[in-house]
Order: sequence, then C-alpha cells, then structure tokens
Amino acid sequence: MKLNTKYHGLLEYDEKNIVVFRKGIPGFEHLKKFILVPAEENNLFYILHSIEDENIGIIVASPFDILKDYEFELNEDKTAELKIENMEDIFIVNTVTLNSVLENITINLKAPIVINIKENIGEQLILDKVEYPIKYPLFKGEVSC
Repeated sequence: MKLNTKYHGLLEYDEKNIVVFRKGIPGFEHLKKFILVPAEENNLFYILHSIEDENIGIIVASPFDILKDYEFELNEDKTAELKIENMEDIFIVNTVTLNSVLENITINLKAPIVINIKENIGEQLILDKVEYPIKYPLFKGEVSC
C-alpha cells in the first residue's frame, strides 16, 4: 500500500504493519491507525505516520538510543490491555520536538509510546511516578564547533 504524505513524500507499507491506537494519541485522539517507518534523513529517528490523515506524521526516537538507563514499569492492566506476553514483543519510542538549532531538539521522556509489534497495537502513556522530563535535550553537550 502507498501513502502520499505532505511532508515525507510517498511511504510504502503493508497492511500487516498498521499499528492501531485504540485511544488515539494525545492531540490526535480521532486518528487510530499509524505506520512506523524509519526516517530517511537520519537513522536515529522514525516517523509515526497516520494513514487516516496524510498531513499527520510524528517524529519519534527510541529512548534507549538517548538514555541507556531509561526504564519504567508497565502495570498488569496495561500489559493485558496491550496484549503483551513477552517484553521482546514491545517497541518503545518517544516523541521528538525538532528545532533549527541542534541543541534545542528535545525528546519527551515522560510520555513513551509503547507498541506491541506482535499484535500491532499501541498506546502513549504518561508516566506519573517517574521523574523524566518532557523536554530532554537530544544532543546534550555533543555538539562542537
């Protein structure tokens, strides 16, 4: 299948790769079906793109590529709701806020998107009891002139 997007060009995908967000994603609750594709420009980023609205694509990244000790717990209810049988069946990404100034690009560590890649269902969580920031610098101290 093909999706002609406004910002990312033509994206090809298989129907089996559609991830369903039953509750939508905060800010886009009306959109339920997304695909996750690697960003062509940078292997750190992915695009979580709606297949219901060609204008909506969210830049995301794996938090483990940014913060090696990133962790949180999924309670039993959430594990059951997302039909998670093994932790190997989940892929976690977090939203990225882009900026023309490299040092101002941030990742939201407070609200991970958990995707069960076996069942193709996902949900964005808000971590209540974990002290991760909403705007964690992606390139903290790594830029030199």
